[in-house]
Amino acid sequence: MTSSRALPTVFPRILRVAGPLVEIECAPAVAMHDLVLLGPARLPGEVVAIHGDTATVEAYEYTGGLAPGYPVEPQGRPLSVSLGPGLLGGVFDGLLRPLSRSGDFLLTGGPDGLSDERVWSFTPCVAERTRVTSGAVLGEIAATVPLRLLVPPDRFGDVTAVAPVGMYSVDAVLAVVDGHEVRMAQSWPVRRPRPAAERLPADLPLHTGQRAVDLLFPVARGSTVAVPGGFGTGKTMLLQQIAKWCDADVIVYVGCGERGNEMADVIEELSELADPRTGGRLSERTVTIANTSNMPMMAREASVHTGATVAEYFRDMGLEVVVIADSTSRWAEALREFASRMGELPAEEGYPAGLASQLAAFYERAALVCTLGGATGSVTVIGAVSPPGGDHTEPVTAHTERFVRCLWSLDRDLAYARHYPAVSWVDSFSRDAPGLASAYERTGDPDWASRRGRVARLLAEADRLADLVELVGITALPPHERISVLAGRLLREAVVQQSALSSADAYSAPEKTAALVEATLTVIDRCLEVVESGTGADAVEAVDFTPLLRARESAGPAETVPVAAARDIVLTRLTEAAA
Repeated sequence: MTSSRALPTVFPRILRVAGPLVEIECAPAVAMHDLVLLGPARLPGEVVAIHGDTATVEAYEYTGGLAPGYPVEPQGRPLSVSLGPGLLGGVFDGLLRPLSRSGDFLLTGGPDGLSDERVWSFTPCVAERTRVTSGAVLGEIAATVPLRLLVPPDRFGDVTAVAPVGMYSVDAVLAVVDGHEVRMAQSWPVRRPRPAAERLPADLPLHTGQRAVDLLFPVARGSTVAVPGGFGTGKTMLLQQIAKWCDADVIVYVGCGERGNEMADVIEELSELADPRTGGRLSERTVTIANTSNMPMMAREASVHTGATVAEYFRDMGLEVVVIADSTSRWAEALREFASRMGELPAEEGYPAGLASQLAAFYERAALVCTLGGATGSVTVIGAVSPPGGDHTEPVTAHTERFVRCLWSLDRDLAYARHYPAVSWVDSFSRDAPGLASAYERTGDPDWASRRGRVARLLAEADRLADLVELVGITALPPHERISVLAGRLLREAVVQQSALSSADAYSAPEKTAALVEATLTVIDRCLEVVESGTGADAVEAVDFTPLLRARESAGPAETVPVAAARDIVLTRLTEAAA
């Protein structure tokens, strides 16, 4: 919760306006990171520096029309946002103000899900005179995702009043705890992480339905991922697939610094995507925060913190939340512009010296936690990175790789070869994989780690031999190395590659992924046996592997029987080739 300090009776004045940078008189009630309202239009701004009797404010809005002498209203609190059930399905700017779509543009003043005109069904879970702790559940709120009314983190005590079952607006008082009124909508500072009872080890897998990710570079619930890739490598498509198919309860999509028309297209596509979990629209359990490149720089800088705050709000209800930030490179550019306006000494490529710590603070808000109320919830952060010219050594990409647990690096050559998703098995990594091996073993798949290790080794060996094949030709290799090249092709086309446009292959359940891997590895083993028995590699390479390569699209998202049938057909053909 936020607490406001005593406000002055005489408002300070604006001294100077230089673009979004505004200098004001420093009143006793003004502190660092405080929210102030500038001029007659009451434009929001944040105090970013204090020097003696002068404070510097970065405005969140266009400052045209502001002039020296205009009044400044200190709010006595940091930048905060209102959190409530109406966020689901909404589109907001970086300050969580509603937006509406008009053609290729996003405009302020859209439908406000947190307005008093909208009502929600509330069912109490506690009775009067019950003693509750911080984060305890006071009642259930009916929404697309079942939500809970919680005791605020800084409150505890006896419930002296609770509303009966009924329909209420977000501003209605639903309970009174130790004399404090609890409403459906609650305010929280965006830069302050919401508290939890305990951070838990991130050892539960987040299934994304994308085989290249779930098999080779898995991510745990409450972990962090960076997705670097140049223009045209499929970042947005991959992120949309993960938003649609991952087993999270709530998606928070932060469009940070993208072009307005591109962001409008993303919002339209999200609104049209069917939700495989509920049968409705994916947007109904998605919170979209859009701060496009033509919007104020300071609001763009705040947008990722706003997204993390929204995610933590749902996490505290015991929900699994995924934050998709596209892209953190544009956010870092806002930090660079802000540092330049403040006259800070630039570091590498003009970015501020504190870039690394800013990135770390953002990704640090991802966690699997035991909430104050005793439930288990998680926030998983997936951040897209857009390195200029595909240069992964530039500061944003390099620093991000230091702090994330997983890296899904998108390869331009794979993308241009129409290999989707273009996740490079050479440049990517997952630090979560060792811990997730035990989780898969507990859930009845003890061979997951060995399958993953062997697929990675075969792909690496095939890549090593590819350069040699270009120099001397495939026929110059010994038979077992020719089979290694064949194994790499089979794994790429039968397992790792995936069609986002296929109803059967857009999502791959864990059992289907395991079946495809096992079938392909069995076929590869049989190829090696046939060659070792004296059959030429030419005969093996001439076998028609089409049934195996098409199994990923002929089998449904969770089917394994068609995969086994395709494997048996290919094994029979290999036996005939060896005869």
